[in-house]
Amino acid sequence: MASTAEQEKILPVAPLKIAYLNGCEDMAKAVNNSLVKMRKAKALQDKDASKIRGYIEPSYLLDTKLSRYGTGEGKAKLLESVRGADLYILADVTNWSVTYKVCGQENHMSPDNYYQDIKRIISAANGKAQRISVIMPFLYESRQHKRTGRESLDCAMALKELSDYGVQNVITFDAHDPSVVSAAPLRSFDNFMPTYQFLRALTKAAPDLNLTHDHFMVISPDEGAMNRAVYFSNILGADIGMFYKRRDYSRVVNGKNPIVAHEFLGDSVEGKDCVVIDDMISSGGSMLDVCKQIKARGAKRIFICTTFALFTDGFQKFDEAYEQGLFTNLISTNLCYRNPELLEKPYYVTANMFKYMASIVDTLNHDMSVEHVKSTTHKITKMLQKIDRSSGYSELV
Repeated sequence: MASTAEQEKILPVAPLKIAYLNGCEDMAKAVNNSLVKMRKAKALQDKDASKIRGYIEPSYLLDTKLSRYGTGEGKAKLLESVRGADLYILADVTNWSVTYKVCGQENHMSPDNYYQDIKRIISAANGKAQRISVIMPFLYESRQHKRTGRESLDCAMALKELSDYGVQNVITFDAHDPSVVSAAPLRSFDNFMPTYQFLRALTKAAPDLNLTHDHFMVISPDEGAMNRAVYFSNILGADIGMFYKRRDYSRVVNGKNPIVAHEFLGDSVEGKDCVVIDDMISSGGSMLDVCKQIKARGAKRIFICTTFALFTDGFQKFDEAYEQGLFTNLISTNLCYRNPELLEKPYYVTANMFKYMASIVDTLNHDMSVEHVKSTTHKITKMLQKIDRSSGYSELV
């Protein structure tokens, strides 16, 4: 986050308001609470901060109402003014737990439903907001980011549409393919990574973790996750390995070409603790296959780090894999809806992202560069200085 001295020199763009979709209540409240504490602390250091209109508030959450007709059609209503506000719309498009009724039948919300609700809130603001930003931790349709044959370009079309609606900032986390920003080149698109939070959660989950070169290795489960794994390994000075997927391009199963086999490229993993890092677990089949192959090659312990723990096929396969010793812990962020059952699993660890998200919103509200927030190298280096790499963390709190 920017220093107090820097933010004293720059006024906020406008009074901050945060609207959130159904299913985002806990996330929005946690981010709001962090913002309230952050700004109250600043007011103690800078008496002029409290004089800025809307800067010190008991809450920055916007009172909204999202409702549905019996046909399933929806509408959004803002219950307070957003005139001149710096409006942020928070959406978890993967939260299937929210339901609504259509002709008496219960339906679960889908990413398409949430995307329409984002547009409804933009429409309800009626052009009165000073600036509109959309925070989608899981980027809508990010898995349909490129065209192979006669296919739709859903993510690119959504970004172009939001741009046309006047959205000036899109904030997301660990985008499946950040190059999709090319669809809206004149709008701000910020993609943040949870590397610091992963490492922090990892060292707390395994206090005896040996981070030295000869005992630790970072694994990319496929070519697409290499950038994540390269940064993680470089910051730790660890070796890196990669699996690549051999697919059967003659068939399509559940919307994708089935994986025939995973092939490994890299040094020996024998006797080493390994971290497998990826952006999401959907069905999780390929992730478990990677863990199985690493274990067969003699890995000591395996830790899975994934930004979005979706578990679209349930937990049975992972429960069985854990019982078999294929992995030790599974770490994910709280940026998307997680089935309450997952939170009770003995192997599950949360990487908390809410305070980080609040820092991002506060920095953007001051219209400052987010590079110092986006780059966590300094924070990771500082954290590692408190760690005895040969025996895990000791002073880290």
